[in-house]
Amino acid sequence: MDGARKWLRFTMDTLHEIEGKTGWPWTIPAETLPDTLPDDFPWPRISIVTPSLNQAQYLEQAIRSVLLQRYPKLEYIVMDGGSTDGSVDIIRKYAPCLAYWVSAPDRGQASAIKAGFQKAQGEILGYVNSDDLLLPGALITVGRFFAQNRDATLLIGKSMVIDAEGHVLRLVMGLAPTHHSLLFWGSGGFNQAASFWRREAFFSAGLFDSSLDFSFDYDMYLRLTRHQKAHSVNSYLAAFRTHPGNKTSTLQNVRSREDALLQHRYGIGRYPRAVKELMRGYYHLRYLLLSGWFRAKICLGLESTPESLGNPFEREKEWVFQV
Repeated sequence: MDGARKWLRFTMDTLHEIEGKTGWPWTIPAETLPDTLPDDFPWPRISIVTPSLNQAQYLEQAIRSVLLQRYPKLEYIVMDGGSTDGSVDIIRKYAPCLAYWVSAPDRGQASAIKAGFQKAQGEILGYVNSDDLLLPGALITVGRFFAQNRDATLLIGKSMVIDAEGHVLRLVMGLAPTHHSLLFWGSGGFNQAASFWRREAFFSAGLFDSSLDFSFDYDMYLRLTRHQKAHSVNSYLAAFRTHPGNKTSTLQNVRSREDALLQHRYGIGRYPRAVKELMRGYYHLRYLLLSGWFRAKICLGLESTPESLGNPFEREKEWVFQV
């Protein structure tokens, strides 16, 4: 039995179901993965980093959603910024299953994730915020895609938006952005929670810019898509949680300012105003048409939704993650 398989067995033996909580990510799945893909390709090592600061309410759910992927070559790192709300106790509970964790003041989210990735050894990278979570089978899908597509550097999947209590608010398409769609459409043109990329491309692009408070991922995607094609997969990979305390809710002014800064950094200023407005209108119309078709497929039953969660448009079903 190799080290990865020993770690996986140890993790499953260490984790326990939580009394009174059922469903994902509380109920431990029974299935296990083979040591290799069906075509004998090895599973690529995936490194996931979770940055956290005083998110004890959601942190355990995020951690379990990663560990319970049962992915055979997972490296999981938690970077806590010195929480005082009980988060450290939660991290210690799962410490035997983590490759590394720390709780100490840092210079912000981008700096914490960057430091985590610098410690990571995985071929494929991604980060899961402490109030978000991965969906069942996400890393299997990611690992299989990158193993079978050796030239791919950036993968975007579908996701869902949930509220503080875990109720699903809406589903999000997994559109593969281009450099121009990001430049003209802004940071709304990608799906961070369901994004994964190759380590080599990430380090070659210069990692995250720690001077940015909000749009550091937008900056990174702009750099990655300059010379590389992004890919999408027709699978739900993650759930993004919106609540009054998260950055998306509290830092919209910062986001707008940093988005504008990055658009000018990457050359939007060289385009005449009429061209910029035309391109923005084009990508806005494209998004409206694609999202309208996406929702229509869901309502008509033509779009698959995670079976374990039911159909979000059937009111008699409560589509919820238990917090």
